[in-house]
Parts: sequence; structure tokens; C-alpha cells
Amino acid sequence: MRISQVTVRRRLLLALLAVGIGFTALIARLAYVQLVKGGKLAEQAEESWRRQIPFEAKRGTITDRTGIKLAYNVSSPTVYAVPAQVKDKEGTASKLAPLIGMTREKVLELLKKKVSNVNLRPGGRKITLELAQQIRDLALPGIYVAEDNKRFYPFGTMAAQVLGITGYDSGLTGVEKQYNQLLSGTRGNISFLTDAAGRQMPNSSEAYQPPRDGLTLQLTLDQKIQSIVERELDQAMLKYQAKDVIAIAMDPKTGEILAMGSRPTFQPDRYQEVAPEVYNRNLPIWMTYEPGSTFKIITLSAAIQEGKVNLKNESFYDPGYVEVGGARLRCWKKGGHGSQSFLEVVENSCNPGFVALGQRLGKEKLFEYIKNFGFGKRTGIDIGGEENGILFKLANVGPVELATTAFGQGVSVTPIQQISAVAAAINGGQAVQAACREGLGQPGYRRDAAGDQA
Repeated sequence: MRISQVTVRRRLLLALLAVGIGFTALIARLAYVQLVKGGKLAEQAEESWRRQIPFEAKRGTITDRTGIKLAYNVSSPTVYAVPAQVKDKEGTASKLAPLIGMTREKVLELLKKKVSNVNLRPGGRKITLELAQQIRDLALPGIYVAEDNKRFYPFGTMAAQVLGITGYDSGLTGVEKQYNQLLSGTRGNISFLTDAAGRQMPNSSEAYQPPRDGLTLQLTLDQKIQSIVERELDQAMLKYQAKDVIAIAMDPKTGEILAMGSRPTFQPDRYQEVAPEVYNRNLPIWMTYEPGSTFKIITLSAAIQEGKVNLKNESFYDPGYVEVGGARLRCWKKGGHGSQSFLEVVENSCNPGFVALGQRLGKEKLFEYIKNFGFGKRTGIDIGGEENGILFKLANVGPVELATTAFGQGVSVTPIQQISAVAAAINGGQAVQAACREGLGQPGYRRDAAGDQA
């Protein structure tokens, strides 16, 4: 069958038209990609080529209420490698290994990794400024010395549990953890463009993004008062061969913690040298104990407020014990205090006298005051790890439980609860918010240099 010339021409025309449409679509697509999407795609391509060497931000300083530095960062650079840029890996490993205290084999292993960059740890992490300069002077291709910092505590173990500890890049306990977000700052970097193999692209420049340092945190602690507390804690440990010793100094008008410490203790930048329970537990806010006679302040305050006692003109006889619910509760003084006024009951810390005050109040009213003074719940102090303490459930309080609670037995409190309650008892009855940060509830941060408020 013969195909006519007309059919041939028609088919050629259709083929040319199809090719033309194809080319037009291709050109349109190229124009769209180049003109409309070109900028964004170029950015994405550049981002895929970009490699970064991190520069750690300087962690914010922690000071006492007068501005004395209790914790701050000192420069301690870290060595990084971009394996694709290290031309002579064996020679580089041989030169670096003795300087950073690592074996040649370990350094070589790191330099051969198929990654964009690698931290030459442990030896190359947080090195001295002198060693950093020695490494820079070698001018080894692919080896970078990045700015880094390490935490320094100039007073050693002072206020260790309050300050807390830091890990590689964050706070782990104490105020270091509580205020980590604002102390941390923002990391910076040096960035450069590389090809698929990781080699720096010719004629490309490095870009430096400076880190943004953390903010300064001012605490309520007073370094002078804290130093006295630390001395007394050490002396108490020696004198009494104690397992634990705790001390808190609080301003009763504001709730501000002027000093807080405990034993055993540790040095925050060497916390790994002690058992985890030493640095993980801040005893003044974590430990619970039976308060004993110190709790009588609460019973006395409630009795006076409710008009249940006349301290000077009302007498009480103490035979040395009191019978309650079939139980004999004894006074600390054998034979008792005999006849005395209720003011003398307080002065003598007489257990039977306080049992009488508790009975006059009744369990509902006594436990109402105990809870109003803040027992049985956290104070809300701005340090993590606080405990609640333990109180009897009101339904389980019988005559004996009421009596023992009135003189501080059978209940469990934390030191921070106890001192906060006593502060309220002596400041006119105003509940205080225990706090370690200066100006809690107000701006308490500032920039080291500029003085900006957060």
C-alpha cells in the first residue's frame, strides 16, 4: 500500500508540532525553575553544601546578691576535624596525637570517618589556650580549633548543691538546671561550602556567626554568710562525726535564702568523683525528718491566735507525763516541771503542756494551722528536687496522733518548710516564698556587658 505525499506531509507536520510543543514546555519549565524557583533552589543547594564548625556560647555567670561571682565560664577551646579536607591523615594524626594525649591510631580512626566534621575527643575537647595556639601554629589542613568554654567555681565546694552541676551543654541540677534556658545562650559557628566529598569549594569564603552569650543570674545568697555557714558545717561534721549536716539562713521578711548548704558535699566541676546521691540531692529541700520541739512554735502560734491560752496568768502542772488514749507520753525532763505558767511551759519546752494546747485546739484547727504554715506541700523554692514532707491524714488522727503532733512527733518535714514556717511565725504572720534568685517575680537576669534586662 502506497502512502500519499499528503499523508507524509501531515505526519511530518504533526511530528514537528509535537517536538515544538515539547521544546516549548521544556523551555517554560526551565524558565520557571530558573526565574521563579531559582533563588530558593540555590539556597537549598548551598545549604546542602554548607558545613559548620560550632562555637559554643559562653554560659551566663552566677553571682551572689552583691555581685561576687560564684560560677562562670573560662575559655577552653575544642579541636575539630573535617576529614575530607585532611590530605595527609597519617601525618596529621602523628602530629596531633602527642599534643592532645591520644593514641595515633585513635586520632587516625577519627580522621577517617565519613562525616562532615568530627570532635577529636576526649583529648581535643576543652584544652588549654596554650595548647590551642600550638595546634593553630601547625596550620594542618582540615583541623580547626573552635572556641569553647568550661565551667569554673572559684570557691570550690561553696553552695555546691544550690549552684548545681552542668553537663556538656546544659545544667543538670540546682540553679544551673532551673535557669538553664537563659544561662545557656545561643551557639555560634564558622560555616563554609564543600563539595560532595567534603572538600572546601574553591573561591568560597568562610562565614562566622558569633555565639550569643547567656545571661547573668544574681542569687539571694550572700557569699560572706555562706562562707560562715560552710565553716560551721565542716566543724559540726568533725565534732559530732555526723552522717549529714544541714544549714539554711533565710531573711524572714522576704523568704530570700542568704545561705544554704549541707554535708557531705562536692566540687561542682568534679562531681564525678563522688556518689550520685551527693550531687543529686539537695538535703535542705529534699531530706525529711521529725521536727520535734521546733514544731512547738506552730502549736503555740495557733493557740495564741485562737485565744486558747493565757501565757502569763494561766498555770499548768507537769508531773512528767500525760496519759492520752491509753498511751503515756513523757516529758523530756524526768519527774516533770511541776507547777508552772504557760509561759514557762514554752520556756521549758514541756511536752505535756503542748499536748494540752493541742487538745484545746482540736485536730481540725491544729492541722488547719499546720497546713497554713506550709507543711505537707512543697514551698515552691526555685531549685528542683524538693520533697513534700508527711502529715497524718485528718481522718487518721486520733487522740494520740493529735497529742504527738502538738509537740512535733509523728510528722515529717523538710528543713526548707521548717525555716519558712518559723519565718512566718516571727515576721508578723506573713507567709514567705522561699527563693534563691534575687528579685524572684521580677527581672532577675542581665547581660554581662550591656546590662540588658531579660
